[in-house]
Amino acid sequence: MRDEKEIFDLIMGMAESDERIRAVYMNGSRADPSIEKDKYQDYDIVFVVTETESFLADKNWIKVFGEIAFVQEPDSNELGWGIKHDYTKSYGWLMLFKDGNRIDLHIVTKAAALNEYLSDTLTVKLLDKDNILPEITASDKGYWIKPPTKESYRGCCNEFWWCLNNVAKGIVRKQLPYAMRMYTEIVHVELDRMIEWYIGMNHDFSVSTGMWGKFFEKYLPMELYAMYAKTYSGGDYDDMWAAIFAACGLFGFIAPKVGECFNFAYSKNEENNMMDYLNMVRG
Repeated sequence: MRDEKEIFDLIMGMAESDERIRAVYMNGSRADPSIEKDKYQDYDIVFVVTETESFLADKNWIKVFGEIAFVQEPDSNELGWGIKHDYTKSYGWLMLFKDGNRIDLHIVTKAAALNEYLSDTLTVKLLDKDNILPEITASDKGYWIKPPTKESYRGCCNEFWWCLNNVAKGIVRKQLPYAMRMYTEIVHVELDRMIEWYIGMNHDFSVSTGMWGKFFEKYLPMELYAMYAKTYSGGDYDDMWAAIFAACGLFGFIAPKVGECFNFAYSKNEENNMMDYLNMVRG
C-alpha cells in the first residue's frame, strides 16, 4: 500500500503541472486534526479547475493515480444517478486502487468552489495558484453534536417507543425483512440520536461522533457501550428480541438523563406501556 507521501506527491504533482487546475483543497477525515491517522483514510480531494469539459472528454486521465480496482461516478447518469447534475460546474470520481488506497476526487469550477469552500469546516487548502481561496483553519466544529429542542427530544422518545410495536408484530408474524428494517432504520436510528445527545451533554456539545456514530465507543462509558453493542441483532428471532430489549434498557436509561439536563419531560408512561405490550406479544 502506497504511503501518504506518495499519494500526495501524485495529487500535487498533477495539480502543479496542469494549467487547468488552479487550486486544490482537501476535506474529510484527513483534514481533521482530532482524528488519529490510519492507512485506510480516504483522500477527499477537490481540484478547482478552469473548466470541466476537457476532464470529461477523456476520463482515462484518472489512471495517473494508480491501478484502479473499482470506480464510482456519483454524478454520472449512466447508472441512473446524477440525471439533473450540472457537469459544467463539477464532477466527481470515487476511486479504490488495487493497493488499497482510495481517492475521492472532485473537480469544480472557481464559482462552484467559492460557493461551497467555507461551508465545510473540515477543509485544508493545499494549493492556490491565483490566491482565490479564503484562508480557513480546519476544525470539526461544523460536525459537533447540536443540543435537542423540546420538540425534537419528545419526537425522538415517541418514535422510538411507538415503532417498537411494529417490530414486535413483524417478529411474531415471522416477517423478518419488515421487522429488521423497522428496527434498524426507524427504532435504532432514534436510539442513536438519543445517544448523540447524551454524549453531547457530557462533552459540552463540542465533539463529533462521526458519521453514523462511528466514534460512539470513544465517547461512551465502557459499560454503556457494552450495552449498546447488544442492541444489534442477527437474523434469528430470539436474537432480535434480545437486541430489542437491550435497546429498550439503554434508551430507558439515557433518555431521562438527557431530559433532565434540558428540563424536558420524559414520559415513563410511554415506556412502561410499550414494555408491557412487548412482553405480552413475545409471550
